[in-house]
Amino acid sequence: MPQREVDPTSSAHAAIGVQLRRFRRARGLTQVELGRRTNYSDSLISMIENGDRPAPLNLVRRCDKELDTCEALELLYWTAKSSTLIGGFVAYIEHERKATAFKIYELNVIPGLLQTRAYASAIVNAEVRRGEISQDQISERLNVRMARQALLYREPAPSIHIILEESCLRPIGGPVVMAEQLRRLESVAGLPHVTLQIAPSSLGENLPTIWPFTLLTSPTGTWMAYLETIQRGYVEREDQDNIRSLARTYDGLQVQSLSCADSLALIRARLKELHTMFPITTVTPNSWLKSSYSTGGGQCIEVAPGHPGILPVRDSKDPDGPQLAFGHDAWQSFITGIKSGEFGTV
Repeated sequence: MPQREVDPTSSAHAAIGVQLRRFRRARGLTQVELGRRTNYSDSLISMIENGDRPAPLNLVRRCDKELDTCEALELLYWTAKSSTLIGGFVAYIEHERKATAFKIYELNVIPGLLQTRAYASAIVNAEVRRGEISQDQISERLNVRMARQALLYREPAPSIHIILEESCLRPIGGPVVMAEQLRRLESVAGLPHVTLQIAPSSLGENLPTIWPFTLLTSPTGTWMAYLETIQRGYVEREDQDNIRSLARTYDGLQVQSLSCADSLALIRARLKELHTMFPITTVTPNSWLKSSYSTGGGQCIEVAPGHPGILPVRDSKDPDGPQLAFGHDAWQSFITGIKSGEFGTV
């Protein structure tokens, strides 16, 4: 089928097709070669590139893998399918996908680029309860949000600086969900191209701004900004004075925020607090094991290993009684105390 120039703005199908063609040509592959690698016909690939057919999700994912796109095509796929994104956000996603540097400031919630699926689900389900979106639209929002996160691991990696106001660390979705989210922050903070800081709530009125925003650069090095109101989002490219003003605001935030090390220490402290709040409802009866630190005479402590971040503990004489959830560090401190005789003898 002959190739023709396609306007990527003419339809969602056309946008995916144009991007697929660009990626394929950049890898030096013909439609026949790409079809052979993905186990699809070259005629289907041609129709997709010409905007005549929507791309099946499986083909999109195989093309992402074969063309090493860091899931850019899947992001376009979910963005095109979503009818729930705030106005202006689709335009932002296109710039986000290409950006070489980010400066992100967020308050109240962890930014979408760093959210776990469980944390994002808690937020999206709350939007359903408020009547903002329908039950059928949950997966649309989640798929777009998760697909965006591929940019964290693309090559070359963008420079990402994130400042979270301390309110972002408040529990959302319950202690189990929030603990997983905090561990996700720990993991992302360890990436060499990511800088993560916490702006402490103690700054109070000295916080330079009460609105979240994102600064990002185009491949040519031009800075732009993204801001949101309740109704829609805006990509600001033309008003460079406003962008420079936001950049100065961000510099002020950076100076007043905790250092990277202190920010990570605060995240870990919040994680340790959450470990004491875990409801241990998922421990099956055969998961309990006698602790090697139990004593004779019926003094038996049982533990249930295998739970991420925590160690459930109970008294074997009262299996239906209270159960404790130790963080692993707290458990090790407890065992060290037993070994040293800190708690006396029984």
